[in-house]
Amino acid sequence: MKITILCENQSSHEGAKVCKSEWGFSAFIQSEDVNILFDTGHTDIYLQNARQLGIDLQETDFIILSHHHWDHAGGLQFHDFKEKKNLIIHPEIIDKLPENSSKLFQRDFNIISSKNSFEFSKNIFYLGEIPRKNTFEKGKYKEDKMLDDSAIAIKTDKGAIVVTGCSHAGISNICEYAKEVTGQKLYAVIGGFHLFENDPEAVDGTIAYFKKEKTNYLYPMHCVDFPTLVKFHNIFGIEKLSTGDVIEIGE
Repeated sequence: MKITILCENQSSHEGAKVCKSEWGFSAFIQSEDVNILFDTGHTDIYLQNARQLGIDLQETDFIILSHHHWDHAGGLQFHDFKEKKNLIIHPEIIDKLPENSSKLFQRDFNIISSKNSFEFSKNIFYLGEIPRKNTFEKGKYKEDKMLDDSAIAIKTDKGAIVVTGCSHAGISNICEYAKEVTGQKLYAVIGGFHLFENDPEAVDGTIAYFKKEKTNYLYPMHCVDFPTLVKFHNIFGIEKLSTGDVIEIGE
C-alpha cells in the first residue's frame, strides 16, 4: 500500500523541490488491485504535483470526496480525465456543491452515492455517514451537521488503515466506525484530524482515545494547528507529513 500526499497545507523537504502546496488535502492511494484519488484540494495543484511525482492520474479507478468543502472537492473541477471515472460521494454533496461543480460532476463522472458504508474494492470500504457516539467531539462544522463528512478504511493483515479528509464528524468517531465496518483494530490513521487548541475537550479526548487504541501509526495533517501537532509529537512521536511525502504501509 503506497499513499502519496498530492496536496497539503505545506510542502515536505523533498516535495518542495518539485511540488506546490495550498490549504487543502489530496492523496493518491495505490494498492495491489486499485488506485484511488482521495480528495483534490481546491485548485489544479494536485494535478501538477501528480505529474511532477511521476503519478499518472489517468490510472485512477475510484475518486472519493470526503465531504463538500472547497478545500477538498474544489480541485476536481479542473480534472483532465479522458474517460469517466467512478466518483464515490455522500448524496448530500451534489446539493451542497456550487451549481457549476455539481453539474460538471454529474456530467463527467459515474457517481456512486451512498449514506451507508460499503466495500467498493476488495478490503477497501467507503464509510458513508459516521455515527456520532462520543461526547468530546462536536461532530459538525459551525451549524452544519456535516452528514456528508466521511472517510475510507482499508483492511490489511496488520489492521485497519483509515484515510480521512477533514474529520468534521470527529476523528475518533470515524475510527470507531472504521473498526466496526472492517472488524479490525486500528493500524494507521492518515489525513485531516480537525483539531485545534481552542477546543481542548476534543484534543484531549482524541489523545486519550488514541492512547487507549495503541494505534501503530498516526499521521495528522491539514486541519490540525501547530500546538496540537506538538502535543501529538510529544505523546505519540508523530511525524508531520506534507505535500510530496509518501507512506508505504500495511505490507
